[in-house]
Amino acid sequence: MKLSPFADIQPAPADPILGLTEAFNMDQNLNKVNLGVGVYQDDNGRVPILKVVKEASRRWLNEENTKSYIPIDGSPAYREQTRALILGANSSAIAEGRALTVQAPGGTGALKVGVDFIHKFFPDATMYISQPSWENHRALFEAAGFVVETYPYYNPITHGLDFDAMYATLQKLPDNSVVLMHACCHNPTGVDLSHEQWDTLVELFSKTKMIPFLDFAYQGLGDGLEEDAYAPRAFAEAGIPCFIASSFSKSLSLYRERVGALTVITSGEDETQRVLSQIKRVIRTNYSSPPSFGGQVAAMILSDPELRENWLLELEEMRLRIKKMRHLFANGLREMGVPQDFSFIERQIGMFSFTGLSLDVVQKLRSGHSIYIVNSSRVCVAAMNERNLPIICEAIANTIG
Repeated sequence: MKLSPFADIQPAPADPILGLTEAFNMDQNLNKVNLGVGVYQDDNGRVPILKVVKEASRRWLNEENTKSYIPIDGSPAYREQTRALILGANSSAIAEGRALTVQAPGGTGALKVGVDFIHKFFPDATMYISQPSWENHRALFEAAGFVVETYPYYNPITHGLDFDAMYATLQKLPDNSVVLMHACCHNPTGVDLSHEQWDTLVELFSKTKMIPFLDFAYQGLGDGLEEDAYAPRAFAEAGIPCFIASSFSKSLSLYRERVGALTVITSGEDETQRVLSQIKRVIRTNYSSPPSFGGQVAAMILSDPELRENWLLELEEMRLRIKKMRHLFANGLREMGVPQDFSFIERQIGMFSFTGLSLDVVQKLRSGHSIYIVNSSRVCVAAMNERNLPIICEAIANTIG
């Protein structure tokens, strides 16, 4: 037999989250709990299909009259509605032609298009991500050819933001440094900047040649749909060119449909058209054109007053459920007599939290109680419910105690 050209290829290391899910699926314990998963779950532990998504899907299937490709940059209605959702209906950036939006296959696809575009025109730039950040950020940016460094973010002592250290580092970065920041609901820590801190960063970026790149995957699951958009709107209204990768995976529970977008703020309408032409070339060589169905459903929900109102109600229900789980989790650990103070869980925000549990405790929870947590100690609060919370809290209490 001919020697295979793949004979010397070694297996890739397991993804820290997907590998955890594989181990969870093989576990036979009926009381197992997967807190490493990165998706919203309802009270029954299921990833929900929103009622408004079902209705919009039904309508679109009745209206759809072709299976031709959609444009390279996506459905016009989707682009328009998404841009307005992120930047606001009265955005000066939109009115002045300083904003473009292209549809992408999920938030990851939007990040990929953005970094490929940046690398084409700024090949020597360095990418900076928060310490810590979503695991796939580094992999994405290194695959695009970037050197990836970190800036301070999380303070494990206070379980909060180390803004002074963050700011001190950012103000010393060289020109054309690309700074990736989570616009809200920081993954993995659940620690966000205040509006005042965002204002301070906007002022800093306005005086430098750094390139801000906002990852905006959780709009509506933090403080609210409008409140969560503070950062991208602040950068746009200040006239700071930047990139914004967004997603409807969480807010519309459209995970498998891969519905995302890349929005770019430029200095003017002519620049917008030139940048758009180059981004289209990046898309053409990546996946040619985005998938249609999920984007059409999202556009219909955003543009139809009745569907939009129903979505806002379901989104608020999801947001409040996460907040409730935070309270019940922290309170449950207190009631179990856990000596550590976990009240910071209630101050953190979004789907995820850093618990501060040691690696030894995380591994014992996995091996002894079938509680699956990422090694960093990040937990998905959105995967908790009133049935599995007592199991989680008791396991942590027994392991720490």
